[in-house]
Amino acid sequence: MKAVYTEHHRAHDVTDEVYLGIPIPAHEVVQRAGIIRGALLADGGFELVAPSEHGELPILAVHDKGLLRFLERAWSEVRRQAIGRQSLVADTYPSRQMFEGMSDAAVARIREPVAIGGRAGWWGLDSSNPIVPGTYEAARWAVDVALTTVDLVLVGETAAYGLCRPPGHHAARAMAAGYCFFNNAAIAAEAIVRATGERVAILDVDYHHGNGTQQIFWRRGDVFYASIHGDPMRTYPFFLGHADEVGEGAGEGANLNLPLPAEASDATYLEALDRALEAIAATPGGIVVVSLGFDTYRDDPIGDFALTRSAYAEAGRRVAALGRRLVILQEGGYHLPSLGKNAVAWLRGAEPASGPPSAAPPTTARTIGGP
Repeated sequence: MKAVYTEHHRAHDVTDEVYLGIPIPAHEVVQRAGIIRGALLADGGFELVAPSEHGELPILAVHDKGLLRFLERAWSEVRRQAIGRQSLVADTYPSRQMFEGMSDAAVARIREPVAIGGRAGWWGLDSSNPIVPGTYEAARWAVDVALTTVDLVLVGETAAYGLCRPPGHHAARAMAAGYCFFNNAAIAAEAIVRATGERVAILDVDYHHGNGTQQIFWRRGDVFYASIHGDPMRTYPFFLGHADEVGEGAGEGANLNLPLPAEASDATYLEALDRALEAIAATPGGIVVVSLGFDTYRDDPIGDFALTRSAYAEAGRRVAALGRRLVILQEGGYHLPSLGKNAVAWLRGAEPASGPPSAAPPTTARTIGGP
């Protein structure tokens, strides 16, 4: 299997995050991608490929231009406004209760602040998402990793893996959140829809619900989103991810949430995976984008499932058994000692069998976007 990787992820070098108001050692660290890369090389069954640049247009097809410009200029504004911090984290966010009783017209007049701390809250959700000098560089290259993975599948690979860092599925159209700045999976899915004219499915198997992916495609019928995750009544992102969230308008029925209880076992998890795969199989389209997270592992520091490595190999096998081409993109997973082996287990399980893909790749689309 081809795996797309770049050293540019190292630019987002975070040491601390803020949890419940207190700085703690960061979980989404540089070592994560390096560990997975090392495991792929040690396995010997993966060909590492460098990403190509795709420019801004695929990002702007999904995200608000204001979010892109904020992330591009945030650190220069930190320096210009003489904020003596090693990272930028907002302490004020525009909660909906702040505007209670105000008319839509009055709310529409609310303006983005000039102060960079206020702007970070305007474009953010939470304090666990610090911005450092190299965040924008790493986030842009994570998108290019995702889009290069799409390119590989569009020109004939049955499955390809993008080692994206930072991850992406919490980033909404106009909001960064939860270690995520641009939504790599959503950008990839949108690029596939535009290149092929086909419907696309996103399968999110990270421990946390992909609130950003759900929000982006909530009223869209051409992208089916299925997520297996910890119940938001007890875990981040808390306010989205419930089973009764099914989409609206053209997207009604194109959103499937499968929240699971704490200590979910291999059997419980694989049963939910079968439900998600059954739903995907009932939708048209030849490509599945997988948001792949390993914070479902039993020893992960910010998850509470009880999955073992054998579940990952079986999960990969079941996803591949759909017979659709796979764009597999890395999301979470924070137990560093197990991370590389878990990734290899899942990807090896999804290793395509010999023979052609289930559907012929389009001959008119070779790359997405351009520098």
